[in-house]
Amino acid sequence: MDTTRVRGSARLFQGSRRPVAALPLAFLIATLFAISPIFAATPPSVASATSSGGFSSAPGMYPPVTSAASAPSIGVPGLPAGRGTPSGGFSSALGMSPNTAVAPGLASASGAGVSGDPQVENAGSSCADPVTSAPTGPATVTAAATAFGKVLVIGSGAYTGCSLYLLTSDQLHTLTTGAEPYACSDNSNPLAKPCDSVLWPALLTNGAPIAGPGVNSTLLGTVTRTDIPGISSVQQVTYGGLPLYRFFLDEAPGETEGANLFDPVTSPTGIWYLVEPSRGRPAVGQAQVQIESAPVGGTGPDQKVLAVVMNDDFSVFPNASFPVYTLSTDSHKGGDKSACDEICAAVPWPPVLTSTWPEAGLGVDQRALGIIVRPDGTHQVTYNKKPLYLFYEDAYIPGITGTKGIYGAGLTTPWGVFNPIP
Repeated sequence: MDTTRVRGSARLFQGSRRPVAALPLAFLIATLFAISPIFAATPPSVASATSSGGFSSAPGMYPPVTSAASAPSIGVPGLPAGRGTPSGGFSSALGMSPNTAVAPGLASASGAGVSGDPQVENAGSSCADPVTSAPTGPATVTAAATAFGKVLVIGSGAYTGCSLYLLTSDQLHTLTTGAEPYACSDNSNPLAKPCDSVLWPALLTNGAPIAGPGVNSTLLGTVTRTDIPGISSVQQVTYGGLPLYRFFLDEAPGETEGANLFDPVTSPTGIWYLVEPSRGRPAVGQAQVQIESAPVGGTGPDQKVLAVVMNDDFSVFPNASFPVYTLSTDSHKGGDKSACDEICAAVPWPPVLTSTWPEAGLGVDQRALGIIVRPDGTHQVTYNKKPLYLFYEDAYIPGITGTKGIYGAGLTTPWGVFNPIP
């Protein structure tokens, strides 16, 4: 299906931070229900880690947090319980019947039934195809130029040129030595569709993955996945230790709908980034900082705060802005260090990253913006020399899950107190 015709001029330009036409939600629903026979069946029964306390239930993993102000529910022991998400899957979250009919043209153009074998050339394949079977040969990863700089893409086979992404909250699996599942798994989520096979199809391989031009072969690896529906055990390609995925809204090579996507559907919430090939870091592009107005706690009075633009190309909710926070204990570390690392940065308080000097929006003093280099080599945006963070409970997608708000104001955590910047 050629969605360049549907999305109009949004795909004709490759400039940095370009405007993106919002994709009609009805079209997204039809696409979700058309791309795979998986959607015709009841989603697999999953013993989700989050149903039993999630990552915080691992002994000593996420120390108790108390709030210095009224805060939302989050669903993590020690934090206020979660705000909740619509039940019944994607269609019911939008107030539609799960049996909504699919447009005939979408069903025929969906590419359903494609094996996902990276070695099979298939002119009818789409980057959006779900994973339905194990591959029969090794996957190839190569590099391509985009508005976000050089990034990883699939290098051969049916999905040549399709963008590849990493998920920040997948780090939790490594940080807990495998005690917690990957954040993109077959665990339950607000869309009731498997993350790792349908929403963000995992890049699978049979044999050691092959490094194409521009790829650092020493960063390529694999991890065994046993949570992909319909496949008992299979190898997923990793880069710099993190699994690689496609995105179901990327229909054609070169599309980057998942870039910098602050995703409340994964469990736990994380940020999807394109991947810079030389060292495997997020390929973020230039961060934009602006002023945002949002209700405190989701229901309180609106407050104008500093925010960062995310979801650059996400047609459902493009160029969305989310509040940013500073951490009280960062001042103890000096002007060029952050006190929020490892689990703190991987899940609840991801740092605001940039690939180049950040850009100030209307009402923001450009001279106040700066960067520090984090231990992993990424560049974190600062404001008046204070590192900036997002809060995972602020992530939302209108009509799908969550609501707009400033949910992290005044939270006292094991790392210090986080506050927005008025």
